[in-house]
Order: sequence, then structure tokens, then C-alpha cells
Amino acid sequence: MMTKPILCIGELLIDFFCTDINSSLIEGEAFEKRAGGAPANVCATIANFGGKAIFSGKVGADPFGRFLKLTLDRQGVDTTHLKLDGDCPTTLAFVSLKEDGQRDFIFNRGADGRMTHADLDQNVIEQSSILHFGSATALLDAPFQTMYLETMWEANQANKFVSFDPNYRLDLWKRREVEFIGLAQKCIAMSDFVKVSDEELELITGTGIKDLAEATQKLHQLGAKVVAVTLGKQGTYISNGLESGIVESIPIKAIDTTGAGDAFVGAMLYQFVLKDNPHDVLSDMNTLKRFTDKSNQVAAHVCTKYGAFEALPAKNVIFG
Repeated sequence: MMTKPILCIGELLIDFFCTDINSSLIEGEAFEKRAGGAPANVCATIANFGGKAIFSGKVGADPFGRFLKLTLDRQGVDTTHLKLDGDCPTTLAFVSLKEDGQRDFIFNRGADGRMTHADLDQNVIEQSSILHFGSATALLDAPFQTMYLETMWEANQANKFVSFDPNYRLDLWKRREVEFIGLAQKCIAMSDFVKVSDEELELITGTGIKDLAEATQKLHQLGAKVVAVTLGKQGTYISNGLESGIVESIPIKAIDTTGAGDAFVGAMLYQFVLKDNPHDVLSDMNTLKRFTDKSNQVAAHVCTKYGAFEALPAKNVIFG
């Protein structure tokens, strides 16, 4: 069954992970190259289950950019709207992880931040059933920030189904947290489906998370139609403003949680797009819980292997 297109807009970059155990970036010498970027992970998940996923973003016209395009092509993602910038290199991130969980992180911003409104084909917006905005970097600075907010507003005005995942990264927003909160709230106000972690929920609403219902209602008051709060091994809290509940996850032995949240979003959007009108599901809590249960399973499977793409389960494992 060929589904209607889902357009994901955001960053695509190279993650260089230090493979030297418990080393800082000063000490580390060995690095492993991987494709990175939350919207790209969402696209790969959708395509993995047979959906039509379109990625729109910008990379450098360099070997790293071509590697990223090839990686998405191999995942079955439509990269027709991926722009290669000949004047700016591909964005790179260098990460090392210490035994205490602390990260050493350096971010070299490149082509992804140069995407403008003119780089986005308006026809693909009209053709897409769902638009997903889930970026750690798109809101950082203009021109990408301006393009992101304008496109979200246009999609909202055109009554497209809009999905948003703030993907907050402390390393990127140090000393700019207040700015991030304001931008995230603007995006939430224009969104049908919002996925946040419990930490993001607390940050954006300025509340503690002891009462999930109270904190989530603040997002509904901003304009979000459905909110999914991922709670790790405890599952996901799902709310449409009138009804809510926690959908439990499945027990697993987690090895690598990279990309689990993106896989959850991709699985949710894949299920939404199977409906003739995704908006109709927003008021149907039974269906939302069923979608969430399947998406929890996908996210759990991703945690059992290394690599966000490599760990995606086969369609028949989740959807029969």
C-alpha cells in the first residue's frame, strides 16, 4: 500500500563518535562516522515500514554530504529535495561519552543552517499529507530558523497535519534556554501532534513533572492537539486535551538509545498517514493509544542494537 507523502524538514549532518572508551575529545583519537539528524531518523523509520518519506534540508556538496544523501537513498527516503550547497561544508558534530554519562561535544555548523524558504519546493508541501518539524538545529539561527517558522505557519494555514518534536540539546542552547522556550512554544502553537521528552516538557512549561496532566495541559493551551510525552522504560503519556493515559513500553535490555525518540515519531506518523484524514484521529483516544503502543515497540527495538537505522525492526514484527 503506497501512502501519501510525509515531508520531514530539518538537519542532516555527520556525527563523529569517539570510540576510545572514557576519553574526552582532547584525548580521543579514534572516531566513527555516522549519519545524524533527527528528521532523517524519522524519515528512515517511515520508509522502513513502506511509507513515502521525503527529506528536505541542506548539506555541503562535499564527500560528507554525498555520503548522507547515499545513506538516505539506501533507506528508501526520497532525497529529491535535499540541497547540496557548493559554498558551505556539511555540518559536523564530534561527541565522546564518558563512563559517568557526561558528553564532550563540539558542533561545527555548516550547510544545514543556510537553508532558506527559496530552497523548499512549495509543490512538495501541497502534495504532502503530513509535515514534520523535528530539529535540534533548525531553530538556532536565521536563515534556517526563519524558513522553519514560516513553513510551519504556511502548513498550518493550509490545514496540513503538522508534527513537531523540539529535540532540545543542552550543548547547543547553553545560555539561550529562554530563547529556545519561546521558539518551541511558537512551534507548539501551530502543531497537531507534539512529541516531547519528560525533560523537555518540564523545560518548556516551566513546571515540575510530578503532575504530567497539568504540565501537558499547558501545551494544549498553547495549541497542541495531541501531546506524546516519552518516559523511557515507563512508556509514553498520550493526551488529546480531553482524555489521557500512559501506554506502557515493552521490557528490553537497552544497549543504545540513539534515535529511539525519532523512531517513535516516525512510527506514529506512519500510522497517522494510513488514515484518509490524519486529523480525524486526534479526538479518538483508543486509536491514539493503539498507535502509541506500536510506536513504543518500535522505539524499544531501536534501543536493543547500535545505530538508529540498523536497529529498526521489520514491518511484520510490529504491524503483522
